[in-house]
Formats: sequence, C-alpha cells, structure tokens
Amino acid sequence: MSKATTAALTAGSANAVKLFVAALAATGAYAGVTAYDAARSAPRPEQAITLQAREVPITSQPAAVAPGAISVTAKSGGPGCDRVYLARTVVVNPDPAQTVLYRWQLSRWSPYTKRWSVYLVDHSGFGAARRTVSWQARVADNPGWYRVEFAVQGQKTIRSDRFQVSC
Repeated sequence: MSKATTAALTAGSANAVKLFVAALAATGAYAGVTAYDAARSAPRPEQAITLQAREVPITSQPAAVAPGAISVTAKSGGPGCDRVYLARTVVVNPDPAQTVLYRWQLSRWSPYTKRWSVYLVDHSGFGAARRTVSWQARVADNPGWYRVEFAVQGQKTIRSDRFQVSC
C-alpha cells in the first residue's frame, strides 16, 4: 500500500472511531435521562387526608310562586348601593299554540309626586302552556321604595309588594 492510501485509511478509521464514541455518549446520555425521569416518577408514599364538610342550607333559593303572584328576592348586594333583585311568577298561556307576550316593569315611588314612576322595563314571551318566568332587575345608587309589575298581553297587571332599597 502506498503512503497516501494508508493515511486515508487511518484518517477514515479515526473519524469512524470518533463517530462511534459520540454515538455511545449520546446513547448513554439518553439512557441516563430516561432513568432519571423514571426515578422521579416513582410513586410517593401515600398520605391519609381527612376532608371535612358541613351542610349549609340554601337560603337564596326563591320560594315557589303561584300564577297571579310575584315573588321578589334580593339576589346579591354589590359594592356601595348596588343591588340585584330576582322577580318570578308563573304564566299560564290560554292558547298554547300561540306565543304569549309579557312585560316586566320595576317602578319607584316618588315622594314628591306621590306616584309610582317607571324605573326599568323588559319585554319577553314564550310559546308553551305554562312556564315559570323570571327577571333580574338591578338598582344602583338609588335608594327608595320599589315594586315589580308584571303584565301579560290582554290580561290585567299584577304587582308585587313594595320593597325598600337602602344603602
């Protein structure tokens, strides 16, 4: 063999050995990381935990309401004088094949005019024989006496008892 051929074989063998060593190192590093992850994921010893609970009655659940009556419940109190009230009633549709339309109205008593004035209004409807309907009215920074009025198209208006919003 010539010197050039021997040098080429030697250089090629050296590169092959370097690549082989690098491959072994990479394989060893991968095996080490896998073993480390497996050791970290070993289950920890079990610990007994005692949970305690107590029953709390639901007091904010609105009471059942009958047709022709309105139930008004204070739902929440926000910061300052910000209150939300939930009004509910039952509507009986005389003709379930037709849509029944209705209107909610929150009225406020004016001590100056000695009359109830409209504060909020909402309209809606449904098509069924009977349904319990509800409405949320928000009163913000306006203390006074209020009442909820409910009117079904073609029927007389029903009114809730008055209630006071105070801050």
